[in-house]
Formats: sequence, structure tokens, C-alpha cells
Amino acid sequence: MISPDEIKKQVLKWWKPLLQSTISGDVFFPKSIDRIGKIQSGHITQQFEALQQEVATLYLHSKNQTGSGYLVKTIEKNFRRTGSHELPDAIVFETVEDYVGFTGRKKEWKLFMINYEKVIKSIPQLKAWVLSNCMWLTDAETNWDDILKVCRYFLDNPRPNLYLRQLPIAIHTKFIEDNITIIQSMLDFLIPHHIRNHQQKRFAERYFLKYDEPLIRIRMLDTHLTCFSNFSDISIPLSDFEKLDLSARNVLITENKMNFLTLPAMPSTIAVWSGGGFNVSYLRNVVWLAEKHILYWGDIDEHGFQILHQLRSYCPNTQSIMMDCKTFEHFSEFAGAGARNKSEQLSLLNDEERKLFEQLKLTDKNRLEQEKISQGYVEEYFKSLL
Repeated sequence: MISPDEIKKQVLKWWKPLLQSTISGDVFFPKSIDRIGKIQSGHITQQFEALQQEVATLYLHSKNQTGSGYLVKTIEKNFRRTGSHELPDAIVFETVEDYVGFTGRKKEWKLFMINYEKVIKSIPQLKAWVLSNCMWLTDAETNWDDILKVCRYFLDNPRPNLYLRQLPIAIHTKFIEDNITIIQSMLDFLIPHHIRNHQQKRFAERYFLKYDEPLIRIRMLDTHLTCFSNFSDISIPLSDFEKLDLSARNVLITENKMNFLTLPAMPSTIAVWSGGGFNVSYLRNVVWLAEKHILYWGDIDEHGFQILHQLRSYCPNTQSIMMDCKTFEHFSEFAGAGARNKSEQLSLLNDEERKLFEQLKLTDKNRLEQEKISQGYVEEYFKSLL
């Protein structure tokens, strides 16, 4: 025979479906538990006292005796040896009040109803979101008034282009950060076409806010270029870099800063340093790079070729320089042990690059840093590019 504790364990699974049915307008109660334990004639003849105690316990906490909670429904059964007995047949919750009282969810139910009405009255189009995220409406710590202020603001201003603390919303400056998970979930639902990058987790970058952007450093390798008035070396925010309109035909990207600073002159060329290493990813949305001849110079090591592969995934026309077998062999005495790359295949390398990459994977001295290549060699190499 089912016990009150077992009943509670089963019906607690109804909580989320109850909330969802309330939102969708479906009838949820009355709802019953039909499998409460089958009683055989042996229970009557051999375990009568135990069965009697189980039934008594079941009734003790039932609506039949307390006026609320689960209702015990009975059926009359006839047994050949013991005759007729009226026994529990099903457990029924007739109303939502019976259910929330028995499960101890009165406060959560009241809170859900208040918050649901508040959300739908403020932003009716959130109904589908609430259906999938109904449990959030039962959290007593969630400040729905302020959350809805944020949502209404972004509905009216989907691309604010302000810093987070500049948003003209009557909330404290840390509120969005403190409630980032729920607010992001709601904004993704409300303004899906105004997300800068779906892979971006940082709030400001995701929703077209201003943020402390990476700086992209640029050097003019041609003194005749007048891109930035008389400046030959300048750092600008990434968003400004993305909007540049440069006359230079070539863009040379380097992995390490010192090599960037000591690059020799080259006609119609600018040098770019995005912070080193895998920070070349900052350049993935720079559309105008597709119109330029891209040169990339990185360390001759497994990670260096992975960075080259990454850069080519958004700049397919990238040409590597000084990342070849000849350069590696020329300075092999300066090669040392470097980090290993787990990638087996870098499909965007050309044949010579792939050959050197595979060679590096088989040797202990698998890293030649850019700084180990002499300045004289670099200058001669640049002359060969002219």
C-alpha cells in the first residue's frame, strides 16, 4: 500500500507541468494516482494487522479526514476466503489548493500567479518564454519589476550603443550583472535579431553595448600612407578598426609585438598587432580585410600554424611569411621545446606549411620564436616581397 511519503514523492513531479498547464490554459485537476499497491487475499488473511495500519496511516493524512490534500477513493472487493472488503483504490487531488497544501508549495504557487500576471501584463509576448521557464517565476529572490524594466528598454532600444552603467533604466548599476542569466535568456527570446554574436557570452558585447574593447595597434610601413594624418603608429578600438577605409593594398599581421615594432618599410602596407597569439580572432568580423592582400608572420611552432589556420578561416587569402622550412632550418640552432597542438589536421595550411607542421609534431625542438630570426634576415626577406 502506498504511503503519504510515497504520494508526496510522486506528485512533486507534477509541479512544473502544473505551472505550464496554468500558462497554457489546460485543465490539470482533478488528477489521480491509480497505482497505489495491489491488495491480494493473502494480505487479508496473513498480514491483516500490517495492512490495517497502512490504511490507517493513509487516511490519517488524507482529505477524507483533514479536509484538504489527497482524497482516498475506495472500491469494494470480494475475496473467496474472506468475503467483501472496502479498500483504497486511487489517490485523487481534486483541486490545486489540495495539491499545493499537501506538497508545501502554497507560497511558491501564490508567487507564481503574481509574477505570471505581472510578466504577461507588462510584456505579453513573453508567454512562450514563460512556458519554457516557468520555474523562475517561483523564485522569491527574483526582482521581476526591475527585470521587466530592462526587457522593455531593450525592446524599445535594441542596439543602445551605450556603456552598461549609462543605460537610462531606473535600476542600480549592478542589477544586470547580478541577474545576467535570466535577463540574457529573456533578451535572446525578445530580440533575437539584435544579437551581435550568439557565441558571445559577455552581455555588453552580445547586445550592442559599448564595452572596454580590445585595442588594435597599427603601424604605417609606407610613409606615403596618410591614413591617420601624421601618425605612424596608433592604437584604436576594435569597433573603429572594423570601420576603417584604408588605401593600403597590404595588411601584415604579426604574432609578437617586438617583431611588429621592428618591421621594415614596405610599400602600400600597414602592420597590425591585435594583442598576440590567438587574439587574431578579434579580426574575424573585419569585412574590409577581404579586399586586401593579407600577410601573416607568426612563431614557427605548432600553435603558430594553428593561429594561421584560424586566421585563414575568416581571411582565406592570407599568405604566411617566414613560416617555411628554409627559415626554420636556417635558425634551427635557436629552436627549443614548445607546447603541443592537439589538432591532427589543420586543413587550411598549404602543402609546404603542412609539411613543416607535421615535422614539428615529430621533433622535440618544435618551436622557433619570431624574435630568434635576425633583423637582417627579415629585411632581406621583405626585399624579396617587393
